[in-house]
Amino acid sequence: MTVRGAVVIALFSLSVLAAAVSGREMFFNLAYVWGGVLAVAWIWSRLTLSGLTVWRRPSTLRGQVGRSFEERFGLRSASRWPKLWVELIDTSDLPGHRASTVTLNVGARSERTWLVRTLCVRRGRFRLGPAQLKGGDPFGFFPVRRQVPQTQYVVVLPSAVPLKGFELPSGHRPGGEAPRHRTHQVTPSAAGVRDYAPGDGLNRIHWPSTVRKDRWIVKEFELDPKAETWIFVDASARAQAGSAELIIPEPGVWTAQWDSRLPASTEEYAVAAAASVAQHLLQQDRAVGLAALGKAREVIQPDRGVRQLYRILESLAVLEAQGWLALEDLVKIEGSQVPRGASVILITPSVSPGVILCARQLHRRGLVPALVLIDAASFGGPEGTRGLAAAAVKSGFLVRVLACGDDLAAALSGPRLAGRKFATAA
Repeated sequence: MTVRGAVVIALFSLSVLAAAVSGREMFFNLAYVWGGVLAVAWIWSRLTLSGLTVWRRPSTLRGQVGRSFEERFGLRSASRWPKLWVELIDTSDLPGHRASTVTLNVGARSERTWLVRTLCVRRGRFRLGPAQLKGGDPFGFFPVRRQVPQTQYVVVLPSAVPLKGFELPSGHRPGGEAPRHRTHQVTPSAAGVRDYAPGDGLNRIHWPSTVRKDRWIVKEFELDPKAETWIFVDASARAQAGSAELIIPEPGVWTAQWDSRLPASTEEYAVAAAASVAQHLLQQDRAVGLAALGKAREVIQPDRGVRQLYRILESLAVLEAQGWLALEDLVKIEGSQVPRGASVILITPSVSPGVILCARQLHRRGLVPALVLIDAASFGGPEGTRGLAAAAVKSGFLVRVLACGDDLAAALSGPRLAGRKFATAA
């Protein structure tokens, strides 16, 4: 009950008391008026939300930064009584998702639908719902609310810009037995045969063995170790600089002219760089894996194809640079599963000399490292990235440097910094 309703109840009570004490007709009439208004308002408020149902259908549960996300809502009335007004209060935490609305004059046994478009401006996993229906009487005496508990989650993938090229040092594999990495993808490298299992495609059937053994036999495949690339993202909280604050565009204002620059944060630049490089390499039919230790451990084993791209993007979408382990620790923990001859891309805003030592250790193990350095000073962080890049070039590593405000595609696709070449590791 609102203050306005309490005032009317007080007036009704005073009118009844005055009528009982004085017996005058005027007070009886006032009591009837106030009582009638209260009764009508209370009954009206009880009927406001009766027979109403709300549904919401997102066009997809996967969005991407810079693209629009659509969700359709419907308000259906099965009541015989029209509704003067109904308010939907949405509590979704998707940035800029303004789904709350007021619907007027909902007819009896009718349905209203509307579409909400939202520009995705921040990566992450966001909740859609729950919502709340709000109604009441025309006087505002008795507002009523009802929960709509329907809840779904949408994952907003990070932005991945198309690259014209991203040169990697050539992988090498010295003598010895190549490690076997089985995959569900069909590749040129057959690893053997096995019995058929539900879900195997017809293109995997090995017909000679099937005829010979009189049962279904399928081929197994393995990844080409020379094409394997690992992306290591530094998600240490101590290495980060800048702020990920965003300006949410107003509805109806964002169009193709919306400024889609990344937030001034080393974390967002590192994630966008990793997403762009992974997309480019997977389009070249390379096997790509991902490793990061932020708030949670994110490790994706190398594989090829569009599904692998979405695995990596979904992992990067929820990556939070709140880890307490430096890039060197990440490489020590996760680097043991990287086979010799594979390429390793280190993406970091750190200015620690340990980054160069880490790259050298990888090379001594027979891996082929390349560095993408985020210039922390351009984000308000410590100086040292340029000196680190010069030291990496002098050591013979391929290096690219990203600064705040740089065009990501141009910086990653453009000429790389490179020094002398190492001899092939034994």
